[in-house]
Amino acid sequence: MPPEKTLLQTVSSGRAEDDRRRSKRIELQIPLFVRGRNSADDQFMELGKTLDISALGAFIVCPLSVTVSGIVTLTVPAPTLTSNALVPSSMPPIQAKVTRRQELGDVQLIGVEFFTPIG
Repeated sequence: MPPEKTLLQTVSSGRAEDDRRRSKRIELQIPLFVRGRNSADDQFMELGKTLDISALGAFIVCPLSVTVSGIVTLTVPAPTLTSNALVPSSMPPIQAKVTRRQELGDVQLIGVEFFTPIG
């Protein structure tokens, strides 16, 4: 089983069975840059990836520690010209608020809510 699937199952096992969402989410791994400021007000930029995503937010794994209620900017790297990616190369950065954070080994799992729904 891929490590991402194991990671998602580990985290998902703690969620309530009647988990109600305002928007349907899908398990989709998208690499992205996470930019923001940490608790010391230092700027950071790290490469992370989504574990699941919806029109209103995402669940992201990244190696840094972010602050709950902090603001982050998510940028999907532009695909190469030879790529058959579904993400257009002109996708604008996404502003989001960190709504939850969980440490899992040497990575952080963060839940973010987008300021403007996507899609």
